[in-house]
Amino acid sequence: MKDFIKDVVIAVLVAVVVIQFIKPVIVKESSMENSFIEKDYLIVSKQSYNYGDVERGDVIVFHSSLTDEDGKEKLLIKRVIGLPGENVQVTDGAVYIDGVMLEEDYTKDGYTPGDVNVTVPEDEYFCMGDNRAVSIDSRSSSVGFVEKHNIMGKVVLRVLPIKKFGLIESPDYNI
Repeated sequence: MKDFIKDVVIAVLVAVVVIQFIKPVIVKESSMENSFIEKDYLIVSKQSYNYGDVERGDVIVFHSSLTDEDGKEKLLIKRVIGLPGENVQVTDGAVYIDGVMLEEDYTKDGYTPGDVNVTVPEDEYFCMGDNRAVSIDSRSSSVGFVEKHNIMGKVVLRVLPIKKFGLIESPDYNI
């Protein structure tokens, strides 16, 4: 009986530690294609930004004001494009940060619709999906800038499908 209690206590402690550090999520929509597709199973590091800064290119999961068909808050998964204090401009299908065009080979169509010219406020981020034609993101007033306190964490690992299992790397930008 003593071993059983010890095993249960260890299991509970492990579960508590895991819950504090990671959050599994399943991709439910197509806004991040081709990087992530529906039913991809991802691991989000909930502690990433306690020890480091949000960086351009990070894929994050955050709380939004959008709701699903059941009226529940929608968690969104998007890529960080603009950092606090930067000017983000979307024009003629391209994205510019402080006047420098981003090279974004991860986008689905290589084209970003919209006409945007904004400066990102302090402690907020401009985020977009990789499938820009269908993504509801910072270009839309229904999402807007993402406040740092609404970021649940950084996507760090794809678990499923098994053939795509691996760490999630952020692209290198020359800005």
